[in-house]
Amino acid sequence: MSARNPGMELDLEWVSRVRVNTQAVLKRAQQIQGRKLVKKQWEAAWLLRAVTCIDLTTLAGDDTPSNVHRLCLKATQPVRCDLLKAMDMQDKGITTAAVCVYPSRVADAVKSLKAANSSLPVASVATGFPAGQTPLKTRLEEVRLAVQDGAGEIDIVINRTLALTAQWEELYQELQQFREACGEAHMKSILAVGELGCFSTVYRASLVAMMAGSDFIKTSTGKETINATYPVAIVMARAIRDYFLRTGHKVGFKPAGGIRTAKDSLVWLTLMKEELGEEWMGPHLFRLGASTLLADIERQVYHHVTGRYAAYQELPLA
Repeated sequence: MSARNPGMELDLEWVSRVRVNTQAVLKRAQQIQGRKLVKKQWEAAWLLRAVTCIDLTTLAGDDTPSNVHRLCLKATQPVRCDLLKAMDMQDKGITTAAVCVYPSRVADAVKSLKAANSSLPVASVATGFPAGQTPLKTRLEEVRLAVQDGAGEIDIVINRTLALTAQWEELYQELQQFREACGEAHMKSILAVGELGCFSTVYRASLVAMMAGSDFIKTSTGKETINATYPVAIVMARAIRDYFLRTGHKVGFKPAGGIRTAKDSLVWLTLMKEELGEEWMGPHLFRLGASTLLADIERQVYHHVTGRYAAYQELPLA
């Protein structure tokens, strides 16, 4: 994880004067999607980089201690040992960036990782995920309990009502309270961009979240109709860049929801490289929120090593 973002006083003048050129954003997104992607050994290298940026996630109603345990083991050994050995990468310590679970499953994940002798952080969603429509007192307590159970990262959801009605001071104060409740844990703020209406609101919400001390800003819960899209990512990345130029503090970025293929991960890495630079291509400033992405990346790595695609039963479940 990156150094903590100390935040800053709410600058309403900066927030209120934001204007986003929608057509320019859409054109830029098309340019990035149209880039030629790396091939052969360079593709394999980028895919392994993508693996190290994944927050391997399970956020299902039927989560149990056993499938959380399996998720944790997969996070510590995300790519089959023989495949890594074939690429001379077996001793590079390749793991995912973290595992991400519901607050009630944090203790299970911490226990499984400890048993596996792994220092991987556990990330927990909180604050009434995914809608955030519970009383503030309840949302704060949820954060505290997740931290108490051993979560090193908290993915909070913002109150979309406050963003949609431009109550930026109230949103800023709520996020500051979440930041305080996180204690030493890093805070990722989920904007739920699919419910914010327009790019200008996304940019303003990004700024307010960073001013309040968010260490990462995250696109979506993965439960909305519209999740991580490239145009929205460009708007959020520009907000991160502007915040860095103004304050000198680097804030991370996490797209989540609908990221399923190895090709998707390459496009996301390309977007980070072009919009924010190489420093935002590692897990300390870039995360991919995904549950099924890892399986496709491992499949592509298998193809790179063997020249053929794996049968379903040949790769361990993610």
